[in-house]
Amino acid sequence: MNESQEELEKLLKERDIQPTAIRLLVLRAMLHAKQSVSLLDLEGQLETIDKSTIFRTLTLFHAHKLIHAINDGTGSCKYALCQPGCQCHADEQHAHFHCVRCNRTFCFTNIPSPLVKLPDGFQLDNINYVLTGICAECALKE
Repeated sequence: MNESQEELEKLLKERDIQPTAIRLLVLRAMLHAKQSVSLLDLEGQLETIDKSTIFRTLTLFHAHKLIHAINDGTGSCKYALCQPGCQCHADEQHAHFHCVRCNRTFCFTNIPSPLVKLPDGFQLDNINYVLTGICAECALKE
């Protein structure tokens, strides 16, 4: 993906995020990843940016619903870009797949997370629907 500076700035502004050089670098790295990334992944790709700055950027992106966070059971939170127009409501959430071989986590945006009817008085904010197994690429290596 070769997004122009203007396209990246537009993505940030659509979520009311002021474009800065750091935010543009983090966004570009996430777009190029084509799968979810951890803070450690981004730190390795963006060697000139310190970990705390990347974390603050991810926190801002998450608060403005540009990205969603995934707890895939590995102990390291992963982040992925939201689809255009997504507001991260429970009925918009989708399944994720964690490969136990390569340790990558993928968004399956075409598989919605199942909604569960909660007892009266409970309010649903988030669904974490993670499937585990071996991804297609690792399966080919067998």
